Amino acid sequence: MPGPPQHQENLNLTLAQRSNLWAPTARGYHAWRAGSLRLLGARGLTLAREADLMTALCRPGPGQRWLDAGTSSGFYAGVLARAGAQVLAADLSAPMLQEAGRRQRGLGIEWRQLNLERSGLPAAGFDGVTVGATLNETHDPARLLSELARLLRPGGQLWLMYLRRTGGPLQAALERAALGGLTFPDPAWVARALPGLRLTHGLNTGAVRFERYEVERSAKGSSAAPGAATRTL
Repeated sequence: MPGPPQHQENLNLTLAQRSNLWAPTARGYHAWRAGSLRLLGARGLTLAREADLMTALCRPGPGQRWLDAGTSSGFYAGVLARAGAQVLAADLSAPMLQEAGRRQRGLGIEWRQLNLERSGLPAAGFDGVTVGATLNETHDPARLLSELARLLRPGGQLWLMYLRRTGGPLQAALERAALGGLTFPDPAWVARALPGLRLTHGLNTGAVRFERYEVERSAKGSSAAPGAATRTL
């Protein structure tokens, strides 16, 4: 694994993030990822269909450099690498990275242990960034989005998958620090947190939200397009 890992004891992590540091969580994560969307109201959304959706809208391919932020078991990293992209897959959890490397063996993916709220990676180093549910678990979602936007080149793209705010007692409970410390962002808040990026696609399936953003080539600091299309799968 290239580069020294950040010291996790010095990081302010949510309970959800800390649970990802455990080897049993890493071993069971892929099975959870494959079945959890159905439990969240995204009926019929298999991992294969999710991969097809991302690749159709983002078109990753040879000559592009992508970051998979919060790679977990390496699902998006594997999809990107199979499309021919050069991939850096980052996660806080060493056990997750080991599990991802086992599952995505032989694809030439670079695995790195990083806190992506403050990655230390060079600015404008990636053509694209994928994020699968990390936005819900991170300690500071606004800081994470700002950091990922910093890492994108002009014209680069950001692919987000997260659980959007729907209200209700379950989300309220899981937001409590003792029960996970999760965040359930409203899509309008996400757009405001990404000045200089334009929302091109927004799709809802149950509580699950998919979004594709593109870095504005002209003016830094311009806001997301208010008329970007949102549809339900």
